[in-house]
Amino acid sequence: MVYFRRVSYLRLIWRFLFFAFFTTAIVVEIWLRRTFMGADMRAAMRVRRRWARVLLHNVGIRGATEGTAPDFACIIVCNHRSYLDPILMLRDVDAYPVAKAELADWPIIGKGALLAGILYLRRDHSGSRANALRLMEEKIRAGFQIILFPEGTTSGVHGTLPFKKGVFQLAARTGIPIVPAALIFHDKKDFWVGKQTFLQHAGRRFKEKIIRVDICYGPILRGDDAEKLLSGAKDWIDGRLGTATG
Repeated sequence: MVYFRRVSYLRLIWRFLFFAFFTTAIVVEIWLRRTFMGADMRAAMRVRRRWARVLLHNVGIRGATEGTAPDFACIIVCNHRSYLDPILMLRDVDAYPVAKAELADWPIIGKGALLAGILYLRRDHSGSRANALRLMEEKIRAGFQIILFPEGTTSGVHGTLPFKKGVFQLAARTGIPIVPAALIFHDKKDFWVGKQTFLQHAGRRFKEKIIRVDICYGPILRGDDAEKLLSGAKDWIDGRLGTATG
């Protein structure tokens, strides 16, 4: 028992160190590419995708992928379970994730996210929401994808929380396609809910040898009715979560 406890703590230390040093190296690489080599945002996103794949593998993330990740300009809407969710998505797509503004203050991550593409949202400010929707449309018109978690927060409920309507109204008004995606964690202990900080939750779960999570990509949804787009995306995601057997 003592042996396995020591192994799990060594695993935790290794993963935190790997996360910190590897992420720092990637942020420096992106900065150098953009500052001295004239690399554009797409090039930065390709480096970020490499970071996501290597990082997730080395912290023990394993799982299957169902469906095909979109490779066209669209809005990907997904259920929200964990701090890992955006990284899981960025392993498959070159996109602008929409994140809370507080992330900008995180060491290393905040700077790297800005360099590699992110849209910050101040959730308690209506003007921020309107600006975020404007920027989403702008990035999609430029050929990029957007990753959004329309629940607005993480949860441990069986399905999903009510979705915010704004992005579906944008899609209905502009004809932008919606692609639903479902993240299925095999262990509810991996849900980041309650008052735990990032470090508390990561410190507890990074001790585990394997964290299993599957990603399911759904059908392309188009239309001029925001309510139908919202219900279509939510029903599909809830359906995939309901059929999960992990």
